[in-house]
Order: sequence, then C-alpha cells, then structure tokens
Amino acid sequence: MTSLFFLQLLNGIQLGVLLFLVAAGLTLIFGIMDFINIAHGALYMVGAYLAATLVAVTGNFWIGLMLAMPAALLFGLVLEVTLFSRLYHRSHLDQVLATFGLVMIVNESVRLIWGASPLSVPMPDALSGSVPLFGMIQYPVYRIAIILVGFAIAIGLATLINRTRAGMLLRAGASNSAMVSALGFNIKRLFTVVFALGAMLAGFAGAIVAPVLSVHPGMGESMLILAFVVIVIGGIGSIRGAFLAALLVGVVDTLGRSFGPVLLQWVLTPSAASTTGRMLAPMLVYLLMALVLTVRPTGLFGRSA
Repeated sequence: MTSLFFLQLLNGIQLGVLLFLVAAGLTLIFGIMDFINIAHGALYMVGAYLAATLVAVTGNFWIGLMLAMPAALLFGLVLEVTLFSRLYHRSHLDQVLATFGLVMIVNESVRLIWGASPLSVPMPDALSGSVPLFGMIQYPVYRIAIILVGFAIAIGLATLINRTRAGMLLRAGASNSAMVSALGFNIKRLFTVVFALGAMLAGFAGAIVAPVLSVHPGMGESMLILAFVVIVIGGIGSIRGAFLAALLVGVVDTLGRSFGPVLLQWVLTPSAASTTGRMLAPMLVYLLMALVLTVRPTGLFGRSA
C-alpha cells in the first residue's frame, strides 16, 4: 500500500505539472486580458496532434517536439489575430459563446484531418525504461522527465514575471491595463505576446504528454475543466498560485481515484465502496475548490477586487 501511495503521488505530481502548463497561460490571459477562452483546451489538443504528425514525418521525437512548439504558437497567433482580438472588448457571454463554437470547429477539423481513431507517439529511446524509486518501485523515466521539465518551466516563468522588464509590464497590465496604455506602451502587442505564450505552453503540454496518453479528438475538454479549477483555486492572474494549485489538484485527483474506494471499505462493503468511490472521486477537486473559496474567496494568491 505504501508503494502504491508513492507511485500515485508521483502520477499526481505529473498530472499537476501538465495542468500547470495549461493553466499558466489561461490564468495570464484571464488575469491580464479579462478574456475567457473556452478554446484553450483545443490548443492543448492541437499541440498533441502536431507532435504526433511531426514526429511521424521527421522520424525523430526531439525534432518533432521542437517543431511542434512554434507550430502551436503560430496556430495561437492566427486565432488571436483573426478572432480573439475582436472579442477583447465584448462581454464575457460573447467570449464564451464564440470560443465554445471554436472548440466544436477545431474538434471537427481534427476529425477531418487526422480521423477519429486515436494516434500514438513512440517513446524516445533516451527516456524509455524505468528507474527504481523508494525501494522496489519502478517509475518510468519519461514521466520523471515531464515532472522535471514542468518544474523548470515554472521557475523560468516565475523569473520572467518577477525579475524582467517584460514581466513588469505583464504585472502592470494585470493591475491596470488602461494606465499601461496611457503611459505609451502598446497594450495590444502585450495582449498578443501573452496569448502567444499561453498557446505555446498549452501546445507544449499536449506535445510532451502524447507518448504517455493516446492522442484523440476532444482530449482538451477534461484538461480545460481542471485548468479552470486550478486558476480559481490558485487565484486569477497568479503564476505561483497556478503552480501550487495545479500540484494540489493533480495529487488530490489521482490519490482520490486510487484510494477513495479503499478508504470507504472501512464503512461500506467492498462492492459498495468500489461503486461509491468511483462516483465520489471526480468530485474531490470541486470539493477542494469550494473549501478554498470558503476560506479565501479570491483563491490562494488572488488579488482583492
């Protein structure tokens, strides 16, 4: 049981890292631009499909991954210029309706281009296999690499936002975009940069998870829902909050699905515990969100209105 706990804990951290890559861009877009992008999960899905295609074309995982990142960024820029920039000054309802329609368009386009069957991406040879952890536990090297890359990106984003001039503009734009524009800075260009960064992070998350999970249409919806939970728990516009909340949500979701039925056997029969545990496990992250908002209505690191 102890071995299973540590194994699922690592799986939860890995899920949290992926959630952070998706939620980081989403919380910046929402916090700075006040723009609700329901289609952000589609960028995650497109990144996975681009990686699958480019790896198959080039025959090399690393080249395909490096090409998928700018391709996802370019896809995000095209969406920002052609559609999203026209919605920044519209109501949140208009933004939700437009981006929800975009989700359906992207999903159907993916089915037309790649088909409805799941795609797989081969594991890179350098990161194949597993290593011993905590005694007899074997954990895949590739999953460890995902965790390390996610932590490195989190440190890089924190440095960018807190230690650079560009980060100063991002923080100022999140606090008062009208004042930033009045001081002579091109706020539209700032919005474009923020959206491009968010699109690249979401696409990168889809690309690196492609060898672990199957690539299929609609794979971004479940990730998007959890990403919104993450930014609500962490606080809108906070990268630090998104990182901590993503790890918390990933661990709670993974451990809840694994150990919920086991713990319920203390008070229920095994069959009832298994059924009830499967029903309650998906609710745990939402109960966590409700608990955090009860104590801190703005999230862990959110700003007061």
